[in-house]
Amino acid sequence: MGPLLFTETRIAGVWILESERRGDERGFFARTWCQQEFAKHGLNPRIEQCGTSFNPRAGTLRGLHYQAAPHQEAKLVRCTRGAIYDVVVDLRDDSPTRQHWLAEELSADNHRMFYVPEGCAHGFLTLAPNSEVFYQMSMAHNPESSRGVRWDDPALAIRWPAAVQVISERDRQLPCCPSRAAREPSPC
Repeated sequence: MGPLLFTETRIAGVWILESERRGDERGFFARTWCQQEFAKHGLNPRIEQCGTSFNPRAGTLRGLHYQAAPHQEAKLVRCTRGAIYDVVVDLRDDSPTRQHWLAEELSADNHRMFYVPEGCAHGFLTLAPNSEVFYQMSMAHNPESSRGVRWDDPALAIRWPAAVQVISERDRQLPCCPSRAAREPSPC
């Protein structure tokens, strides 16, 4: 089994990971997580909770979600079935890339993963029906710390690749992203 391949992105702390697959006549085997490799790259190696979301329809949007302090979480996200347009938004007050976003297509075919550090929001749009997403999180979900920002906030100007067909009422009602100068959401 080969090592994980870590690729830095333009947002500090956000990484794209790929498994180095070792194959033979049976198929392949690949590492998807290694505590030592995460620690070596300065990433939070703790996994406290895992979860899966299943999305029967293409065009399903989930997000943009995060947990507030003291329950901030890092996430490792991968698509195990179908395909998604995965988005990370930097919300860290001290970050030079605050309110910048980054997107990557994750699919069952490309085996890519997104590492989302604490202080960043995460969401995705399904690109195929019956898409399934697997999350590994550094903290257990804490409902009181659950937060989010609007997927269509004009200040973020995220370029989604397709129309949103399905979205929860909760996600539809999320506030816009807080500006640098204020802790209150910017007007949408």
